[in-house]
Amino acid sequence: MCRFIETICVENGRAQRVAYHNARLNATRKQFWPGAPEVDLASLVDAKEAAGRIRCRVTYAEQVLGVEYFPYHVRSVRKLKLLEADDVDYRYKYADRTVFDMLMRQRGEADEVLIVRRGLLTDTSFTNIALWDGEHWFTPARPLLEGTKRQFLLDRGILIPADIPFRALASYHCISLFNAMLRLGEVVLPCGNIMW
Repeated sequence: MCRFIETICVENGRAQRVAYHNARLNATRKQFWPGAPEVDLASLVDAKEAAGRIRCRVTYAEQVLGVEYFPYHVRSVRKLKLLEADDVDYRYKYADRTVFDMLMRQRGEADEVLIVRRGLLTDTSFTNIALWDGEHWFTPARPLLEGTKRQFLLDRGILIPADIPFRALASYHCISLFNAMLRLGEVVLPCGNIMW
């Protein structure tokens, strides 16, 4: 059975961007289980007593299988390693992350991998990315996963989608890793910290 996840940020008892998570969850369920009724995550996420930033993981298939809560700590990422992986397909947020585990075993001394598909930058194993050119934040137009935070930032005009060849990294000052739990600009590295 295919299983999928949604990772929702809960800050000081309030679930963030639930409408974006609902849209992705229900689109995935419609793709795999066309007759399944829509789910409203707002009715399932209950962390009103939680202080700080909490990670809520919703596991689902045709039905919601579980809702779990975990304290969240920002990972330290100082170096990225570029890895080519032309065949990686992660259009849906699968619970099975075997492909990313395999890529992470190839990271060497780096803290994280930056995945290149057909010559273009995509994502890390756990985040979307944005590159700063001194004026604007650009994000890959063809990421591995269309993240909910990415869509939120695109809708507000904060990010500009573009095809970004890995050879163009020298055109940018820095890279930000972001996802539902991480804010744009919270984990930032100079592009000089990206290695082959």
